[in-house]
Amino acid sequence: MSTQRLLSLAIRWLLLALAVWAAAEIVPGIHLEGWKSTFGVALILGLLNLYLRPILSGLVPLPLRLLTFGLFSVVINVALFWLTSWLAGRVAAIHFHVDSFVATLFGALVISLVSLIVARFVDADHLARDLTRRFKR
Repeated sequence: MSTQRLLSLAIRWLLLALAVWAAAEIVPGIHLEGWKSTFGVALILGLLNLYLRPILSGLVPLPLRLLTFGLFSVVINVALFWLTSWLAGRVAAIHFHVDSFVATLFGALVISLVSLIVARFVDADHLARDLTRRFKR
């Protein structure tokens, strides 16, 4: 894997960590302690998004997704956020827990919204390309 691609993934991971932190700050019922836990949760959620989201999205036919106006995308986000909480609970060094379905739902929505807003201002691929060029000199 190229340096540029690794840097782009690292930037995306940091941005996801920001979104996870925002959700924990905004949504009651999401408990997150410390920056190590924040980065650990972002790593778990990022890996689930990378590997599991395409599989789950493929299970729902496109016409059904269109018919429900993307509701299945929200369902997938909630499921992945819940799974992240469950997996993080099995790692002693990660102090993260979501209390309820409602907190999971709103947490997933906040993460999606923050990620969408940040992506409008930060292009991880472009930033990684610029940084790679700058450090090659």
